[in-house]
Amino acid sequence: MRAWEIVLVTADLLAFCVVVAARLRVRAGYLAATAPVAAVVQALVEGPRWQLIPAYLAAALFAAICAVAARRARRTGAAPGGTGITARRWGWRVGRGLGGVAGAVLLVVSVAVPVALPVFRFPAPSGPYGIGTATYHWVDETRPELFTADPGDRRELKAQVWYPAAKGIEGRPAPYIRDADAVTPVMARLFGFPEASFAHFKHVTTNAVEGAPAAPGRHPVLIFLSGLNGFRSINTFQIEELVSHGYVVVGLDQPGAVAAVELPGGRTIPGLPRERIQPLITQSTRPRDTPPELNGTPLPAGIVPYFAKDAGFALDRLAALNASDPQRRLTGRLDLARAGVFGISLGGMTAAQACKDEPGLRACLIMDVEIPADVVGAGLRRPVLLITRDAATMRLERARFGGWSEEEIANTLGTMRRTYEDVSDTGYLLSIPGMFHLNFTDFPYWSPAAARLGLTGPIAGDRGFTLLNAYSLAFFDRHLRGRHDSLLEGPSPRFPEARFRVNPADG
Repeated sequence: MRAWEIVLVTADLLAFCVVVAARLRVRAGYLAATAPVAAVVQALVEGPRWQLIPAYLAAALFAAICAVAARRARRTGAAPGGTGITARRWGWRVGRGLGGVAGAVLLVVSVAVPVALPVFRFPAPSGPYGIGTATYHWVDETRPELFTADPGDRRELKAQVWYPAAKGIEGRPAPYIRDADAVTPVMARLFGFPEASFAHFKHVTTNAVEGAPAAPGRHPVLIFLSGLNGFRSINTFQIEELVSHGYVVVGLDQPGAVAAVELPGGRTIPGLPRERIQPLITQSTRPRDTPPELNGTPLPAGIVPYFAKDAGFALDRLAALNASDPQRRLTGRLDLARAGVFGISLGGMTAAQACKDEPGLRACLIMDVEIPADVVGAGLRRPVLLITRDAATMRLERARFGGWSEEEIANTLGTMRRTYEDVSDTGYLLSIPGMFHLNFTDFPYWSPAAARLGLTGPIAGDRGFTLLNAYSLAFFDRHLRGRHDSLLEGPSPRFPEARFRVNPADG
């Protein structure tokens, strides 16, 4: 809970104690006035959110009870600060008692709901750099936009760039989700929750500073691709850690892949329903003779190669920024000779395809997804780190939350293993027992109740993040910077639960 949220709940608790006191004293009743004052201040300073409605109602209820008590005191002749206000009628006693019960319920809910759905904070990353961020809108005039009905539309992307800045840089913290009003309702529907469930994400900020000056030097570049119906910052835990160690990370909002993309002019391209997008994805992994179509365009290789072209286009736009950034932040700061890509779920699938198709990508990190048939057949010629979990954990996720049929488990683990075995360069395969699919994203921060609801796995959220960050950093440091880390040599005592294998380039 945020600071003023705690103040509000504390004021409500004090007001409740005043209301349920055996003798409701007028001066003590003045304490109840602090609750509505705290509610107003909290809403003005931090911003209201629906999870605090019980706390706001409790403040109003307790203040109303004390106001009625004070009015009765004046009518019965009891002076403020006197011996107290006593009820002369059973109606007052019953009403006050019911108010106390209702207040107690509101108090419990006013604590439980904000704790279950907090305005959470990201821990400070461990690296020597601060983090700056800037957002760009790019249009690829050479490609049509397949996710709109107008054949004249061109492919558009929103790109957020996180880059190293001076440690301790001060400025306005960047929001977690810049387009929260468009994105969060889609995310809520995905989980079967009410649309307002994640509306409070607009209050969540990150460790990045808007528009901070970039740190001197040229920094290796990583492209991040989120999963289906995700958003570009859904792996902020991983992005910030990499940037704090000197990487530039570019998160892409890809229309059709993410929950929603807000474009200039008030335009929004929402993601397709799963029943429409899934056949297009499956065609990339298990192609059928009759290809699916999207707005009249047949896709014999599925949708993944189309998404992968976004990564190549992003590299072109980054080269232009490196030459001359219109925002005057990134000019000369990008080392595109050392570029890599990483992604989760559909983003991992797209990362694999992009690493095969785009020679400018020198290293590929793929998390928890079936690999496209084209990539499995041809093999990768770049270093690759594949991260997943064991079949038993996938079955446990199915039992608790659903999904993960036996066919899906076999295809995911089988294609990841084959990609690891057939890579022409160095391959790494990391399996982390206890990780559910959402453990590979920021989701464990979203709610401490996630594991109890079956949304995240038995592994502690922070432990999962530590594992992912350590191996991600070691992998990119080795293959983009030439830095040695014994973590990549085999099983490590630092992470005894991890099952790690290496397929060396010469083997």
